[in-house]
Amino acid sequence: MIAIAPKEGRETLPKLLARNVLRHPNKPAYREKAFGIWQSWTWAQAATEIEDLACGLADMGLGPGDSVAIIGRNRPALYWAMISVQMCGAIPVPLYQDAVAEEMIYVLSNCEARFVIAGDQEQIDKIHEVQDQIPQVEQMIYHDPRGMRKYDAPNLSAMAKVRAIGRDKRAEIWPRLEAIQATKSYDDTCVMLYTSGTTGRPKGVVLSNRNIIETSKNSAEFDNLRADEDVLAYLPMAWVGDFIFSVGQSLWTGFCVNCPESAETMQTDLREIGPTYFFAPPRVFESQLTEVMIRMEDASRFKKWLFKRYMAHAKTVGPRLLDGESVGFGDRIGYLLGNLLVYGPLKNTLGLSRVRVGYTAGEAIGPELFSFYRSLGINLKQLYGQTEASVFITQQPDGQVRSDTVGVPSPGVELRIAESGEVFYRSPGVFVEYFNNPESTASTKDADGWVATGDAGFIDPESGHLRIIDRAKDVGKMSDSAMFSPKYVENKLKFFPNILEAVVFGNGRTMCTAFLNIDLMAVGNWAERHNIAYSSYQELAGHPRVLEVLRGHVEEVNVSVAADPMLSSCQVSRFVVLHKQLDPDDGEMTRTQKVRRVVVEDKFSDILIAMYNDKAEIYTETEVTYEDGRKGQIKATLMIVDAAVQPVQKLEAAE
Repeated sequence: MIAIAPKEGRETLPKLLARNVLRHPNKPAYREKAFGIWQSWTWAQAATEIEDLACGLADMGLGPGDSVAIIGRNRPALYWAMISVQMCGAIPVPLYQDAVAEEMIYVLSNCEARFVIAGDQEQIDKIHEVQDQIPQVEQMIYHDPRGMRKYDAPNLSAMAKVRAIGRDKRAEIWPRLEAIQATKSYDDTCVMLYTSGTTGRPKGVVLSNRNIIETSKNSAEFDNLRADEDVLAYLPMAWVGDFIFSVGQSLWTGFCVNCPESAETMQTDLREIGPTYFFAPPRVFESQLTEVMIRMEDASRFKKWLFKRYMAHAKTVGPRLLDGESVGFGDRIGYLLGNLLVYGPLKNTLGLSRVRVGYTAGEAIGPELFSFYRSLGINLKQLYGQTEASVFITQQPDGQVRSDTVGVPSPGVELRIAESGEVFYRSPGVFVEYFNNPESTASTKDADGWVATGDAGFIDPESGHLRIIDRAKDVGKMSDSAMFSPKYVENKLKFFPNILEAVVFGNGRTMCTAFLNIDLMAVGNWAERHNIAYSSYQELAGHPRVLEVLRGHVEEVNVSVAADPMLSSCQVSRFVVLHKQLDPDDGEMTRTQKVRRVVVEDKFSDILIAMYNDKAEIYTETEVTYEDGRKGQIKATLMIVDAAVQPVQKLEAAE
């Protein structure tokens, strides 16, 4: 692969910032909502804040090669801190804000962080709790002063104070920072982002300026992203997608990054901003659809009829209109009327009225869910990516959007499929290395720059689109040698609003079984309408009528799965609704909401064994972590539910 030489003035993110100040000095660059009020900063104003903080950090001793952990919810000040750190020649390392103190110890130690920049008191308290185990952390800086008035430590500083010192000493320090920036190249480290740790300890992925800037440029040009776009920054700052969208692409294009007030107000803030470029994992789209369906259950008979009538029409016409296909005059008029009565108000309620480009990734999205949003006229597409790729491996071009593929190679990306079926790629976005982990680096990336994704897939010979089957390690065979692909079935199960999470088992076994989590909001609403009393998640999850509803969902999925000859053996014969939700604090999921399949299988092994031993119920005890960090035990007797399966189709033998 030929290395791409950068144009002068775009080798680093601080240089892109300077370019935006020249091009768009008075254009809004960042907004945040606080106390119900939106506050805005232009590119010129943001640059001043960033430079003052950089001078203050340099005065505190931050220098080239240092690592700085940044922890907190999406705030402009924390995005600015990343660029300020880079101005000092140091490396920003965002951490997941909802990680508990014990989880942070490993990352803080592994990245050798000298400074910690925290969003608020909660994050500072976590660091204080484990400070004796991270002696290399010398300075802690906090952004939000609420609750911090009585904190008194020599290594603790308010960000406002650091910025003020930097402003006062700017004339003395700024020339030194300019000299540091003059030495920075396209191949210097830009950021270090940690993997979610699905199968083990998180790894520090070192990404260069080339990785971030080339990927931001190519992906922005792919979708014609412009300086007048608005994005909502609400996903974890430690996730590579947020770094590309809210930092890389923002600095490349000059568009505005909007930070909601809190997770609780995200939906309201989404409606107020009306982003034109929007990314969400499938779980967010699932949650929105669940809310819509709950509201429709409570609607009048006429509104229900109107919704079903026009959504049925939208399902056949909406995607064709989005793809620029020919649509009859009558269908077009019907869709316009539906947009006036149903689709338009619904998109406005969801906050998606202005979306020009929407993406989902992280997990496969169910085809029914995907179709619902595209039916409304929302240009929702799929991408496939990894932290090690600086996000983008494939994207779906406009007019070539399909629910069963993840698109064509992103600009600059090469794909190949190994004989084992594993997907490999290389691109300008390919990571430099895993920090202090040469063995893992060598096992993931070869000498020619090809990276093993760990996913099984194939390239459609007609369209050239990539189709991901499942994680390569999860694809297996049933005892009769039929293919086993759990993610395929899990995604179909999670389409139902009542099912929040599903984990399917069957590799090497005679039949497939599943653990389910109910969606408390959706099932709780259903229970209220059916006069079913309950006092806890556990009680509702085990209610006989809830189990019957879920049996119906599982059997409906079985009918769908049976229609696929390759995977028809993956029908779920028995299932259990777990007595607790899978939780990152209990180690059952990653901070990016990916199931740790091995952990779940081991933790609930007694339940799994019971399902394959034809038992009708199982008593179990499980350790849980409460919100305050305390450990406890929950006990339950779980019903094991049988589901009807369809006749298995056999693949015809090749002649």
